[in-house]
Amino acid sequence: MIRQAEDLARGEAQGTAEFAADVRAGLTRSGQKTLPSRYLYDDVGSALFEAISQLPEYGLTAADERILRMRADEIVGRIPGPLIVSELGSGSGRKTRWLLEALARRQPLTCYFPIDISAAALRHCERELDRIPSLRFEGIESDYLGGLGDVARRRPAGHRLLLLFLGSTIGNFDRPAAESFLRQVRRSLLPGDGLLLGTDLEKPVPRLLAAYDDAAGVTAAFNLNLLGRINRELGADFDLDAFAHAVRYDASERRVEMHLRAASPQEVQVPAAGLRVRFAPGETIWTESSHKYAAGEAREIGRRTGFGVEGGRWIDQQWAFAETLLIAA
Repeated sequence: MIRQAEDLARGEAQGTAEFAADVRAGLTRSGQKTLPSRYLYDDVGSALFEAISQLPEYGLTAADERILRMRADEIVGRIPGPLIVSELGSGSGRKTRWLLEALARRQPLTCYFPIDISAAALRHCERELDRIPSLRFEGIESDYLGGLGDVARRRPAGHRLLLLFLGSTIGNFDRPAAESFLRQVRRSLLPGDGLLLGTDLEKPVPRLLAAYDDAAGVTAAFNLNLLGRINRELGADFDLDAFAHAVRYDASERRVEMHLRAASPQEVQVPAAGLRVRFAPGETIWTESSHKYAAGEAREIGRRTGFGVEGGRWIDQQWAFAETLLIAA
C-alpha cells in the first residue's frame, strides 16, 4: 500500500510538471497564445462536457448515438470475432453501450478497455455499463497512445481489436496532426483490427457556431474551467470574470475555434510554471479547435495512414455526422 501511494504521488507530480510546462509554453508563444485542449477534460470539465452533449444546440452527440444504436449489430458484424473493444476518450460510455450489447449477443465474453485521462469519467463509465452481461471492464487512466500501448500488452491471443474514436474527437487535431496521430494508432494495431472513427461533417456556419456557444452558457463554463483548473492545480490567479468565451469559424481550415478573450488588461501569475504573463484587452487564448469533414474524407485519411479497407460508413441524416469503420491493412 505504501509503494502504491508513493507511485500515485509520483505520477501526480509528473502530471503537474507536464501541465505546468505546457501552460508555460502556450502562454509565452509569440503571437497567438494557446492552451492544449486535452486539459479541458479534468473531472469538472468532463462533467460539463457530458452536459454539453445533451444540449439542443449540440447535435453531434445525439447523431453519434443514433448511428450506434441503430447500426450496432451491423458495425460489430463487419469484423470477424472474437473481439475485444477499446475506446480513446470513453467519457461516460453511454454511446458505447450499444456496441457492447451487440457484442454480448454475439460472443460469451467481451473485454472492454476504456482509455480516459479522467478517473471520474472512468468510474462513471463503469457504472453506466455494469449491467451488460459477460462484460469485463478494465479502465485505463492514461493519454490515448500510452493507454493504447497498455491495451496491446493485455490483448488476449487470437482476438481482434475494435478501437473506438467516437464523437469527432479527431476534429480537435489539425489535419496534418490528425494523420500523424492515426499513423501512431495504426502502429499499435494488428492487420484486421478495426478503427471506428467519428467525424463531424460540414454544415451551415450559424448552426456550427451555435453548437459551440449555447444559450445556457454551458460551453462557456466548460471553456473557462480551464483557467479555473490552472488556478487550482498550478496556483495561478486568473480572474475568470475578466475573460469571456469566444467562438470563431475559419472557413479556409474548415474549423470552429474556441477562445478565451481578455476583457481588460490583465497580469496573471502561474507560480508552478514560474510564469508571469500579461494580456492586452481583447487578446485571446486559443483553447480548442473542431475541424469539420467531407463525407468521404475519413476513408481517404485511412488509406494514407495504414488502414487499407473501409469496413463501412454510416451517416446521420438529422445532424451531418459520420461513423467510418477502417480496417488495418
